[in-house]
Amino acid sequence: MKLLMAVVKPFKLDEVREALTELGVQGLTVTEVKGYGRQKGQTEIYRGAEYAVSFLPKVKIEVVVDDNQADDAIEAIARSAKTGRIGDGKIFAVDVVGAMRIRTGETGPEAL
Repeated sequence: MKLLMAVVKPFKLDEVREALTELGVQGLTVTEVKGYGRQKGQTEIYRGAEYAVSFLPKVKIEVVVDDNQADDAIEAIARSAKTGRIGDGKIFAVDVVGAMRIRTGETGPEAL
């Protein structure tokens, strides 16, 4: 199993969710986060005054998928989150050693 963590622009969340749903991914977790990458934030003007925004709003999507679904899920996230502009985000894949569905006690891929 793989834990996929994707940090994307907030307005792309619905597109990413729909792309994952089409693959048969049944659940995901979304967290509103702030951060910056290579762009180091941005400068904005508010009421005539210029100020720096160091941390930009993003959403972090976490989903656990079976190993045979991981590559397709990564591609679906990348395709649906891409705008072609700086700050599109990142996807991280991490091995998951175990999972358990609390209600039924199912473990491993069956718990997903």
